[in-house]
Amino acid sequence: MENKNIQANLYLKQFNESNALGFNKEFIASNYDFNFDILGKAFRPTAKIYATLMSNIDSNKCIEDDCKYEYEQLKLLDKAPENALDFLSELTSQLAITEEPNFDPNNNFKYTVANSVITTKPGFSKDNGYDITMNILETGSLEIMFTGPMFEEALIINNISLSTLAKEGTSIVTSTPNIQKLMMSIMPQTGLFEGSSIQENGELSPTAVISDEFVMKNPDGSYDYEIIDIGGGKGRNILKFDTDKILKKSMPFVNAEVAGILSQEQEVVALWNVYLAMQTSVEEDDQMVQNANAANKSWSYEEDLPLSQDKKVLFSRKFVEYFMNNYIKQFITDRLPTVTEDASVFDLAEAKKAKAQKFLQDNKLT
Repeated sequence: MENKNIQANLYLKQFNESNALGFNKEFIASNYDFNFDILGKAFRPTAKIYATLMSNIDSNKCIEDDCKYEYEQLKLLDKAPENALDFLSELTSQLAITEEPNFDPNNNFKYTVANSVITTKPGFSKDNGYDITMNILETGSLEIMFTGPMFEEALIINNISLSTLAKEGTSIVTSTPNIQKLMMSIMPQTGLFEGSSIQENGELSPTAVISDEFVMKNPDGSYDYEIIDIGGGKGRNILKFDTDKILKKSMPFVNAEVAGILSQEQEVVALWNVYLAMQTSVEEDDQMVQNANAANKSWSYEEDLPLSQDKKVLFSRKFVEYFMNNYIKQFITDRLPTVTEDASVFDLAEAKKAKAQKFLQDNKLT
């Protein structure tokens, strides 16, 4: 099912975002019916039911002498219109998640189809074989039923079940958290950055730099540079950073964020599937038409929840890797020296020779 979800969701994304139908003469010339009349179909029959109940009460033809059943049914019918509007509002809100840019295609594709139908997207009209029906049940609850070619069998959703899940913070469609927002909320808390790097709003400034205490130094206190070849026999120094020290300093804050995420396990699955399993870079995520998905490494919403301890540990480890590789790395890569004379271009061969000689001297090997 997971591969089917991925294939169907990616197809639907491409189909719904395509402009192809705008150039389809047959589509343009046709009149498609998108009037599903959800509320009208649901409530037109209730007028007769309401009248029958009132008649039974007035004529003492109730099921029981006290007419308790009839009065309860009337009460349920009175509440039904408001309940129906609340139901549709909650449902459309959850189905809209399927249109988010970082939507996990491992979600059940039928919800993407349902969203396409209820938002009257081209290709999902009554003339294309789709329909929506709302039923008022005797218990007072409501159910909505989606039918059509891509559903295979009717998709039925009950309003009580949907609202119960919503109250517990669970959605039938999982929204993938904004990983950039998560990561950037951690960064200012870590204590890695110079004081001037933190703005009044608590966010990192565009010119943020990691504190000098995390830069590698020689025994004599001078900077321990890495020499890079810039071509033509020339080289230049770049700063080296103590990544172990950086990681140790960051971990309490990263772990606190992970603990919060793990409390919403369906979001853990979404983050895993869209970002962490494949360890894509921020640049790759920005450039992809469809965010990466874990494919055969995917975790299933149906089969892997609740998450095993092994998966929680793996998620935590990959979250740290993503944090270091995509967010910390940009602050410690190709950083030029802060000492002016050390930042100039130099003869590569001579510099390497001098560096080797200094190493021997510092370690008393000569």
